[in-house]
Amino acid sequence: MQYRCDKTGTKLSILGYGCLRFPKTGGRIDLDAVTEQIGEAVRRGVNYFDTAYIYGGSEAALGEALRRLGCRDKVYIADKLPQYLIKSKAGMERCFQEQLSRLGTDHIDFYLMHMLTDLAAWKKLCDLGIREWIEEKKTAGAIGRIGFSFHGDTAAFLELLNAYDWDFCQIQYNYLDENTQAGRRGLETAAARGIPVIIMEPLRGGRLITGLSADAQKRVAASGRSAAGWGLRWLWDQPGVTVVLSGMNSLEMVRDNTAQADTAQPGCMTKEEHAFVDGLRADLQASMRVGCTGCAYCQPCPAGVDIPGVFACYNRAATEGSHAKKQYLLTTGLRRKGTGASQCVGCGKCEQHCPQHLPIRRLLKDAAKELEGPLYKTVRLGVRILKLW
Repeated sequence: MQYRCDKTGTKLSILGYGCLRFPKTGGRIDLDAVTEQIGEAVRRGVNYFDTAYIYGGSEAALGEALRRLGCRDKVYIADKLPQYLIKSKAGMERCFQEQLSRLGTDHIDFYLMHMLTDLAAWKKLCDLGIREWIEEKKTAGAIGRIGFSFHGDTAAFLELLNAYDWDFCQIQYNYLDENTQAGRRGLETAAARGIPVIIMEPLRGGRLITGLSADAQKRVAASGRSAAGWGLRWLWDQPGVTVVLSGMNSLEMVRDNTAQADTAQPGCMTKEEHAFVDGLRADLQASMRVGCTGCAYCQPCPAGVDIPGVFACYNRAATEGSHAKKQYLLTTGLRRKGTGASQCVGCGKCEQHCPQHLPIRRLLKDAAKELEGPLYKTVRLGVRILKLW
């Protein structure tokens, strides 16, 4: 495992463990599987684990896994204040204490303001007393370092960088998002100021793997490196990147990702390797319709629409045709309470929470038009009549 340092000289594994997508069994997080996978990651040198208040069950699962493994003192926990839910300084404290309880710890090493999109969101927190609260927690040793995770445009990111003496920041960045959101300009500006940058969505919710065409997959197979490996290596090649978070949810993923991290250094990619990634980017851009990462911040939908699932099938339909439509029918149509795109009532709640700022309502209409043909509508009618599921 390779390590890069934060502002204090603390060595952080260049591969971090994103805890949003823990494996589940029967709809519940599989603690045994989580413990096994985290244990493997720690043995292979991973020391940075990222969770959040709104990642259902994630904090408690991470805390329990670390307790079982007896390795809390060997790793760094990153957690996030759901600033969009906070209305007072007392609310900050209640949330923080709940997080400590879930995690089974007395301190959080890296604490972020979750999903800041602009300067106004930070100013609102300042008016509530966040600066004083942070200093209290740092002095007490309950919080180690303060940062923010960001979803917005480059200009807003640069304003936020200037708004506080941040210890670190977290941005969405990958070879498809090189020039969107904070982008390369934001990354390099933060790095130039000595602010460590944590990368989220390095594989765009798996899109950089599952979204490749058959031809691109053949090229990857012949390259001797996995599609995930190419995406991660592209990031680690850049000196401004400190830690790359990967939502690993199988031993195979843990082993592949850690193997990629064993030799990745700044400037590790050759000219030919950059050209290879350029080819993968072009392949993905040719077929992508919706830039959904599957983060599920838009969920739950009041009307029951499985928005990430709908968009995944809609994107796949561009290259997989009838097979993607069959999967859409199976996953959204064959249930009493369907979860298809046509159930959207246009309330717009989803768009308020989407980190990608997608026009979800319009895109759902487009998806319904393509995916919900006569067969789908007939099956849905039959399900309702027969009251299946």
